[in-house]
Amino acid sequence: MQFIEMSGKALRRVVSDDELHPHELDRLGVTSECVVRINRQGDIELRRPDRWDPIGGLLGEFEERIKRETGLDWV
Repeated sequence: MQFIEMSGKALRRVVSDDELHPHELDRLGVTSECVVRINRQGDIELRRPDRWDPIGGLLGEFEERIKRETGLDWV
């Protein structure tokens, strides 16, 4: 599976309220410094000390939003 990793801060800039509301991101433990990854299907996973936790997903044309924000491609 391919992912793009980014910080929680970058995720907050690309996610829209109809995908994950900022209060929901707070509740899930997404901080500015945390690491998240998104797969090609739009699933978001949060890095925990011993695992990746699925926390939600992106909708629509998320691929361009992610690439524009991070400057990265799928790996």
